[in-house]
Amino acid sequence: MPRANGDFDIDSWEPETFDEREGATLARVHVTKTFHGDLEGTSTTDIITAMAQVEDSAAYVGFERFTGSVQGRKGSFVLHHTASGSGGERSLSWTILPDSGTGELVGIHGGGQIVPEDGKHFFHLDYELD
Repeated sequence: MPRANGDFDIDSWEPETFDEREGATLARVHVTKTFHGDLEGTSTTDIITAMAQVEDSAAYVGFERFTGSVQGRKGSFVLHHTASGSGGERSLSWTILPDSGTGELVGIHGGGQIVPEDGKHFFHLDYELD
């Protein structure tokens, strides 16, 4: 299975709190990104975040539409995000929504991880094209 690697920049982060009560704060966040490496392009992401009242305890789910190229093949697809963290441990994974590929990326499927490190966001995406 081919692996795409690289990093991305967060160009905008627009949170909107919709439930702020004891235990956790819930918010919708609209994010735009620019990808570099084996994925070259841009994306728009909408996530729902849950921030507990304990520092570094949080989770989010969301969907991201990537438009650009994957190792030279042009098109778009949708990623499903799932992430959680507590006490310094993090898990940030994504999967490609089946049948969401367009252009030269029709039939793409797979998944991977986002790895934050020193203020940057690195990724890998293991994928196949039918």
